Amino acid sequence: MEVKNDKPIYLQVAEIIENQILNDSLLPDERAPSTNEFSSILEINPATARKGITILVDEGILYKRRGMGMYVTEDAKSIIIKKRKQEFYEDRMPEILKEAKILEITKDELIDFIRGEEND
Repeated sequence: MEVKNDKPIYLQVAEIIENQILNDSLLPDERAPSTNEFSSILEINPATARKGITILVDEGILYKRRGMGMYVTEDAKSIIIKKRKQEFYEDRMPEILKEAKILEITKDELIDFIRGEEND
């Protein structure tokens, strides 16, 4: 794990956990890495790690077991997928469509490309 400069560290902490859930490295009811583990591995302030974890608690992705740490909720994966799809449609797709228009790529060409990618 490595901290990048392209986004705030606390968001990167949240994203690391989300990615572990999406790739099934962290399953429902499994303990998530602690703030101290993150601060040690990434060499960051524990408060920064806590801020990222708090975001996931607020979103219903993690829950706290008193005295035991943070654990993955049953619905965590579906919550993350829904959130990331929404971000994809709102943030990335408009840029893709704008670039396609500039390059005179038709909707049919885009659809053909997507269908071709799905079959690989």
